Amino acid sequence: MTSTKEFLEAEQHFLTGENFYLHHLLGCQFADGSYTFRVWAPNAQQVWLQGDFNQWDDSMPMNKRDSGIWEISVDQDIKGQLYKYKIRQADGTECMKFDPMAIRYEARPNNAAEVYHLPAKKWKDGLWKGRQKRSNFFKRPMNIYEVHAGSWKRHADGTAYTFSELAEELIPYLVEMHYTHVEFMPLTEHPLAASWGYQTTGYFALAHEYGTPEEFQDFVEQCHLNNIGVFMDWVPGHFCVNYDALAYYDGTPTYEYQEEWRAKNIRWGALNFDLGKPQVQSFILSSAMFWLETFHLDGIRVDAVSNMIYRDYDEGEWHPNHEGGNRNLEGYYFLQKMNAVIKLAHPEVVMIAEESSADTKVTGMIETGALGFDYKWNMGWMNDILKFYEMDPVYRKYHFNLATFSFMYMFNENFILSLSHDEVVHGKKSLMHKMWGDRYKQFAHLRNMYTFQIAHPGKKLLFMGSEWGQFLEWKYAEGLEWRDLQDDMNAKMQHFTKVLNQLYHDERSLWELDDENTTIEFIDADNSEDSVLSFIRRGKTKKDFLIFVINFAPVERKDFVIGVPYAGEYEELLNTEMAEFGGTWVKPNAPMTAEKKAYKDFHYQIQTIVPSLGALIIKPKKVNVRSK
Repeated sequence: MTSTKEFLEAEQHFLTGENFYLHHLLGCQFADGSYTFRVWAPNAQQVWLQGDFNQWDDSMPMNKRDSGIWEISVDQDIKGQLYKYKIRQADGTECMKFDPMAIRYEARPNNAAEVYHLPAKKWKDGLWKGRQKRSNFFKRPMNIYEVHAGSWKRHADGTAYTFSELAEELIPYLVEMHYTHVEFMPLTEHPLAASWGYQTTGYFALAHEYGTPEEFQDFVEQCHLNNIGVFMDWVPGHFCVNYDALAYYDGTPTYEYQEEWRAKNIRWGALNFDLGKPQVQSFILSSAMFWLETFHLDGIRVDAVSNMIYRDYDEGEWHPNHEGGNRNLEGYYFLQKMNAVIKLAHPEVVMIAEESSADTKVTGMIETGALGFDYKWNMGWMNDILKFYEMDPVYRKYHFNLATFSFMYMFNENFILSLSHDEVVHGKKSLMHKMWGDRYKQFAHLRNMYTFQIAHPGKKLLFMGSEWGQFLEWKYAEGLEWRDLQDDMNAKMQHFTKVLNQLYHDERSLWELDDENTTIEFIDADNSEDSVLSFIRRGKTKKDFLIFVINFAPVERKDFVIGVPYAGEYEELLNTEMAEFGGTWVKPNAPMTAEKKAYKDFHYQIQTIVPSLGALIIKPKKVNVRSK
């Protein structure tokens, strides 16, 4: 704060839920050679600042303002020293609490904050940022590689890579594999590695094990210089129950709901933020703005939205709202406010929701009653398609709707088709291990499924290790099974994913009209008997389209008839059963010439061979778009 007036305005905005830069008011502030500490504990009887600089004693009592903020200034050089707050709570008990606003903590299991001043960075990603502001991400490719930063690779001694080390290895890998974005599971400070970061304590701090904030800034910058966008998972609905962190901070419900049944999250052993409390709104929204602006993030994926918008989402007791329904009105309106605030400041930022119900419109304009997100994870598609691929193919014709049902609602929201970390843990098996059949067929299924994912309208996400078909489940405390790539089948699977990603990036018909129903035209969505699905993906021009033929059965289909829209020549662009990908085909299908013969809604048809458990992508080579 540069003046008393600005300070008072910031303090008042905090109390009304309109301070979106709380990190400039609370926490440890450095100015004019002095450090000022401020913490919100409205019902505390007394607060002391304790740290290395005063031998952790009671010599620095803090002063309370009418706002419930306690403050004290320290006129000495204490950079790098550790500190906490000793709080005499509302009932008179005393405890040590961390600083909720700290931007760096000591290594866990300890959680004292470090006096840390993050200097302004001279960013070099101006061209990237400018392109993002000018472009429409709905009309651009989005192929996301989901990463747990602590287990993509680990050192021999078991320690995680820092972001400086990830910059050297992960960024070139993203470029090589043709991903457009990387999405990190939560990077915020957390006390238990087994929570993967979803049980957050420090909402303004990079987890200590991942290096310094400056290292993460440099990592994001390098991603942008290599045309890679960076997303981060973020958890604004619930927080860790640790007594020395946010939980009942001053001895009373401070960040959590007043009613115990609303505050307590039974399913996750957490506490739910009181999303209707103005000060809490300022805290959460400031966390979002801090990450977006300090680290130039391109988007945020908001975790567990259902828990924020339904009063009965958790287990145990619940009570209807004043309208008699199950909607958490505070959470609903907070999320609308959050998206409005972020979009007003940064319209180019991508806001993604992980939300599992269909009862609330998640994406779209707030004015229509939607929550205002840009994208929603398509959990329904993920569940259906995995169930389908796990099934013995002999039964698939009786459950063909599992493969096609998502087409009924694919434009109800703006979707991301996610094959995420949630599907490869807790005994669910890896994606590779889920696939039906022997090892050869499992790889064939995996290539088939990834092709279907790329073909289906919606943006894409794949969890790390799945790109080469890691057989073992993901383990958060170990690196991925990179030794798998010494096996020829795994190496060919990785090569296939790389080729498929490049194809997705290059073919405009796969993303140019992704949010419009004109992007897809079905050839035959009812061939359950053969378990073959065929459809067209279209771009803006008539000649720009791809034909997908996906065979879900272990039976080769010879002389297979495919309806096409125009006369002319067609050629095979990709065959998932080629030997270079791990299949048995040594040469592709021959080019096809359309015959003027009706097939369903089409006036022309071509014939080709569709491999067992294979998928074909066919592209027009020379067609007459005026033909009928």
